[in-house]
Amino acid sequence: MKDLVEVITKALVDHPEEVVITEKNEGKAIVIEVKVADSDMGKVIGKQGRIAKAIRAVVKAAAAKEDKKVIVDIA
Repeated sequence: MKDLVEVITKALVDHPEEVVITEKNEGKAIVIEVKVADSDMGKVIGKQGRIAKAIRAVVKAAAAKEDKKVIVDIA
């Protein structure tokens, strides 16, 4: 899941070298934290959070195939 989020995020931003993705296991859920440069934050979130919702939907669909719960947190 981490790789999927990383590929999507790096494609969206102007500074892909500043993208940092961390993955933590918290019980039955996997938390993926995305950190980007301040100037790229709007590109990852999108207007009214549409891009962030789309990223979460793609990850949720991929996680459903593996019967896991994944939470994407954009920091």
